[in-house]
Amino acid sequence: MKKRFAIVTAAIMAAAMAVPTFGATIRTADAQLRSDFTIVVNGDEVDFKTSSGDAVYPILYEGTTYLPLRAIGELMGKNVNWDEKNKVITISGERDSTSSNKDNPYIGKKDIRVQERPDFTIVVEDDEKEFYSVTGQRVYPILYNGSTYLPLRAIGEIMNKDVVWNNSTKTITLSGDFTVTDADSFETEEEEIANGYIGKESAKNIALGYSNLLAKDMTFIRAELDYDDGRWVYDVEFYTDNKEYDFEIDATTGKVLDVDYDVDGWTRPETTKDIGLEEAKAIALKDAGLKANQVKFVKAGTDYDDGRKYYEVEFYKGNREYDYTIDAATGKIVEVDYDAENYSKPSSTSVISADEARKIALKHAGVSSSNVRYEKTELDYDDGRQKYEIEFRVGNMEYEYEIDATSGNVLKAEKDYDD
Repeated sequence: MKKRFAIVTAAIMAAAMAVPTFGATIRTADAQLRSDFTIVVNGDEVDFKTSSGDAVYPILYEGTTYLPLRAIGELMGKNVNWDEKNKVITISGERDSTSSNKDNPYIGKKDIRVQERPDFTIVVEDDEKEFYSVTGQRVYPILYNGSTYLPLRAIGEIMNKDVVWNNSTKTITLSGDFTVTDADSFETEEEEIANGYIGKESAKNIALGYSNLLAKDMTFIRAELDYDDGRWVYDVEFYTDNKEYDFEIDATTGKVLDVDYDVDGWTRPETTKDIGLEEAKAIALKDAGLKANQVKFVKAGTDYDDGRKYYEVEFYKGNREYDYTIDAATGKIVEVDYDAENYSKPSSTSVISADEARKIALKHAGVSSSNVRYEKTELDYDDGRQKYEIEFRVGNMEYEYEIDATSGNVLKAEKDYDD
């Protein structure tokens, strides 16, 4: 059975096109309507409609799929209200869903222009929400034709649903309990190339050519399209018997932006077993003596070190934050950290960009960007505070910085000289 949910695009939503408040920056950018994406919620295929019964489709924006917020509110049986003065969208209360019997026509991929709206605040049952990508980058609502859209991960969190993507059928399924997954970004190799990117295979070949190596001598760990420091890049990682290679390659130009070789202490992986992200989260929760419905996940993703894959799981409950590193092959807890003193729930204050954080670190270190090779730039949480962890090299000198993501203050600065 296919269900259809109406979106009431009233004049108050169209008024959202007004000049933003609080100095927020509105960005207009290219996106795509995707009528070829199918949405299934709890086993029912869903069509989204306006109040007049016209079709509303998922939007693909910067590699992330967005769904209409008002339709999601109706699907949940919740009222969606708009406060024009404060630019606040509230989802709360109870409402009856409405429907339309019109079929959604197939339009393929349609290029559109959308507005990214950092000035919009989303409140769900009195809880102000912030949303983040799988890489920890803040993501904001977008506005198209007077309707507000949110990314899949945000929708999954609001609806408390797991988000799963089937690439062969281009179907997005929301069901069960919410988990943080990598399902907000899913383009095929052909779609990546069609959208102006070089593609994963080209990125892998560039990395091999840079290293003067042949594919037959390598074992690839990953080649993924990622959004970092305001641009799309390919993260490529592979290894030989005695060395691990990490590359960051510009997804549009193919330029090698960063490369790192690990030799000392590196060991070739001996197994391809992988417990999976959900099992890693379950292990962390069990160790903490908590259940999924008692905590708020801040981050759950993968990392690699010396050829081994690890899951990084971070969540909080009340005034306590939990950080786990779990071996992906064995499920062993490699590292755990509890922060209770001075910890508070992450605030909704806007953060500086990764590029600004890098500039602050470089100024503090007294070095020029032209001489720098970055090894890490990551937005993280600690004691309820958002901070950037930045690592870079200048010649044989290695620098490590922690920058407060709200104030820009330098929290930590270290440098080591490699002989």
